Amino acid sequence: MTRVAIAGAAGRMGKTLIEAVSLSETNLKVGLGTVLADDPAAGVDLGLLAGISALGISAVTDLETHCDEFDVLIDFTSRPATLAHLALCRAQGKSMVIGTTGFSDDEKLQIAEAAREIPILFSPNMSVGVNLCLKLLDMAARVLGDEMDIEIVEAHHRFKKDAPSGTALRMGEVVAEALGRDLKEVAVYGREGMSEERDSKTIGFATVRAGDIVGDHTVIFAGLGERVEITHKASSRMTFAKGAVRAAAWLEGKPAGLYSIDDVLFG
Repeated sequence: MTRVAIAGAAGRMGKTLIEAVSLSETNLKVGLGTVLADDPAAGVDLGLLAGISALGISAVTDLETHCDEFDVLIDFTSRPATLAHLALCRAQGKSMVIGTTGFSDDEKLQIAEAAREIPILFSPNMSVGVNLCLKLLDMAARVLGDEMDIEIVEAHHRFKKDAPSGTALRMGEVVAEALGRDLKEVAVYGREGMSEERDSKTIGFATVRAGDIVGDHTVIFAGLGERVEITHKASSRMTFAKGAVRAAAWLEGKPAGLYSIDDVLFG
């Protein structure tokens, strides 16, 4: 059995990951779960923490002293925490599945460098549906070409810190690449105070943070007389957790390298 460590086990995504691994029919089992040092969940059985049957494994506060209890780490926490875990997994030769978003270019480079020594699967969104949408967006952009204005609208819960979401940015990258554009040059994040007409080469982003929205993404291709919209709506975090579990199972036995969920879904 491949033993899975879950970072941030007391968080919304962490609890869902515990449940997903426990219910998975793959060769995975929960081996470890970490929480912050001052979290009241420390010492609590991970199964009870996730609202399922007891697993006989208590939440710990220090990943480093428990490296012999897991083979792969699934991390959906925060940039600083994930980078600290990355350094540890690199030193200990452990695999990683990274679903954390909001990394800078330099931080992404750190992940790529670590992947020279350990297998890492890094994707901003683990959903099968989202990754299918990325394929559709590439096709749509190539067919519709430069005749359409392109806007990306995303919505998430009030607790999400990075904006736009990593998924929205990835959608923008896919569209820009298909059109031969550099997203860094054409992205527009809000238009307050602008008095000029829309530049047809730009790709706009709009962000909503409200309530308990799990994750909605819509890419609008709008022309004069018609528009095409490609939308994905997530109603449960289990969607992402199942994708991460599938990724962790796929990563077993893989050589060092930087992989994405595309490798899992589309080979």
